Amino acid sequence: MFVKIYEYHVQKDKVDEYLTIQQKASEIYSQYLDLHTMFLNSKDEDTKWLEITTYNDEIQYNKSMNIINERKDIQDLFEAFQSLLLTDRNEIKEEDFIAISNV
Repeated sequence: MFVKIYEYHVQKDKVDEYLTIQQKASEIYSQYLDLHTMFLNSKDEDTKWLEITTYNDEIQYNKSMNIINERKDIQDLFEAFQSLLLTDRNEIKEEDFIAISNV
């Protein structure tokens, strides 16, 4: 199983808008990929979020993302998402993992 983890900081007063954008994006992604996403909000830093998504296969992920990223609606959602990030902490950290075991 292929896993993507993103870390970013969302403005405190924009959380509802953030979750709406994520829901719309997930609906589009699920047209192309079998995926499961969890959104975690830090207990220590209320603007810090982790987005953890699992995919069945990295090759299929890469093929599908090439198609998905061409879509205007995804580009618009990503732009809207970026506008919700903290201005002084607008970096999006991204890491790839392979799931080895699930207990």
